[in-house]
Amino acid sequence: MARLFIDNLTVMDFSFLDSKRGVVGESWIVDIELAGELDDQGMVFDFGHVKKQIKQFIDAQADHRLLVPVSSPACRASVSDDRLSVEFQLSSGAMISHQSPRDAVLLVDTDAINIAQIANDLQVKLKSILPENVHEVLINLRAENINGAYYHYTHGLQKHLGQCQRIAHGHRSRIEIEINGKRSQQHEEQWAGRLADIYIATESHVIEEFELNGIKHSRIAYVAEQGDFSISLPSSQVLIIPYVSTVENIAVYLAESIAKENPGRIKVKAFEGIEKGAFGEA
Repeated sequence: MARLFIDNLTVMDFSFLDSKRGVVGESWIVDIELAGELDDQGMVFDFGHVKKQIKQFIDAQADHRLLVPVSSPACRASVSDDRLSVEFQLSSGAMISHQSPRDAVLLVDTDAINIAQIANDLQVKLKSILPENVHEVLINLRAENINGAYYHYTHGLQKHLGQCQRIAHGHRSRIEIEINGKRSQQHEEQWAGRLADIYIATESHVIEEFELNGIKHSRIAYVAEQGDFSISLPSSQVLIIPYVSTVENIAVYLAESIAKENPGRIKVKAFEGIEKGAFGEA
């Protein structure tokens, strides 16, 4: 039996619900191994097909979706036609409510989202669609090794023509800050702490603020090409910016905010997941 591998096949950018942290943006690198008998080309599986077919499969399963641990006692989910509603009680007493088209959410049969569970679920599903000569599938999901400050954030881009229009998808992202041309580890760690597990909302999408169990909540909603989207979550976990929450605008907003507290020239390198992002200057 032969075995092939592809490292860094793709990156899954998504968000998930956690009873302590709330809605958490995440980015996982996907490595894959396939084992089996050689076909008439002398291959287990054509590398070109791996990069296209399997990448598309993984992207369709979890990328740019909200992952919900549907077996958690904190979770209530209901489907009506093609719409899915989720209510998720946090340990703080706050509530996350999410309504969207069904395809924007992945319901996972677990009480807490973890990397091993998602990898195993993907392996089982992927094995069922591969040729018979492929006997074994191994998917390794891993977080980027970051030597420095980073934060997890969730957002949605109403006017995006692809999956970014989904209101609750996210990223695990590095941040680099220069003040007068010099990197500032202190400011990077400070801002990564401020932005930990944050939802970054466009100001015009914040529909209302209300109290639930004595906790202030914010409701964000919009209509996009794929349908109606809405999410409510504790206001303490929401950063409202006056721009569309693209990484370009996030970088600019952070640079402008840092400039208000620090004299001089500010440059922010804000990542959107892994190996991509934008610069902001003020």
